[in-house]
Amino acid sequence: MCARRHDELVVDLERVKAETVAYYRALDQDAILRNHFRHTDEEGGLWYFEAVTDRGELIVIKQVELTSAGQRHRYSWEHLEDEHGFLTDQAIDPEEDPLEAISAEEFQRVWTR
Repeated sequence: MCARRHDELVVDLERVKAETVAYYRALDQDAILRNHFRHTDEEGGLWYFEAVTDRGELIVIKQVELTSAGQRHRYSWEHLEDEHGFLTDQAIDPEEDPLEAISAEEFQRVWTR
């Protein structure tokens, strides 16, 4: 019985991941208007976000972290998570969150560098 329960859990996790990837992929591929932001964290790291509106909320579809040590970590539907972090699953609010609006070009420079 334990092995069956484990297999069911694995299938459920795989299904959830597939649904999550499909959601973010659709947002990325269907987006007309994209918003770009930067945030500096307490350790001096920089965070860059590309977000689109879905159901009245700004959903991050691409995210880059530049650590104070110079490491770069990128997340999107193509790479949701790794040992360093993950694509945020929380909507952002530029009026509430300490975010600075940036140009699409600035975001792209960091994303593709």
